[in-house]
Amino acid sequence: MDNTDSDTRLPHNYLVIEGNIGAGKTTLCRMLAERYQRRLVLEAFSDNPFLPYFYENPDRYAFPVELFFMTERHKQLQQDISQTQLFSEGIVADYFFGKTLLFAGTNLADEEFRLFQRLYRILNGNVPKPDLLVYLHRPVAALLTNIRKRGRDYEQEITPEYLAKIQAAYLDYFRSAVGYPVLVLELGASDFVTEAAAEQWVLAQITRTYPVGLHRVSFSPESPGDAQKS
Repeated sequence: MDNTDSDTRLPHNYLVIEGNIGAGKTTLCRMLAERYQRRLVLEAFSDNPFLPYFYENPDRYAFPVELFFMTERHKQLQQDISQTQLFSEGIVADYFFGKTLLFAGTNLADEEFRLFQRLYRILNGNVPKPDLLVYLHRPVAALLTNIRKRGRDYEQEITPEYLAKIQAAYLDYFRSAVGYPVLVLELGASDFVTEAAAEQWVLAQITRTYPVGLHRVSFSPESPGDAQKS
């Protein structure tokens, strides 16, 4: 992406790009932050010491991995995002705090999840909400291809079944009343890094404004398309 466009074409002070594992959310965040001169906030997932063990033995390590993620996300969002920064710089982030509860609900046993929810509610009260959350939706086969391509050792044991569970959890979460606009971009196997048509389409969707609620739009290189309210 070049830097020819004015920041006024990105009308969201706090923009979050989300997606399943391997969807390309961090790549898109970096591209947008550079193009629109926004502050970049990236999740430091590699700092989680329990993550490699979790993929090998999820039952044993689910609770410590999710607890570590929650506390680190909360600390980072409190440190890196303030109202002053939102209005003076604008922010693009590759995660939202709600994914904490989403992944925990998928990975934890019932008793652990009930305890986790109590801790989450305490921390969630003072976390800023995004002006727009964009979810990059890809088929599981495309996610697996991207995971294999980037070659992180601890991710190679991720199964299609696990990715499908995470995908379903995201979409179920977005159907609830989250209190801000959520835009689901159905990307298929398109590559917005190497395909100019895909890049232009993604930009066209993200630079629009949306009312509160869930909106979905599918990639079409021939037309910018209109998001459908869900």
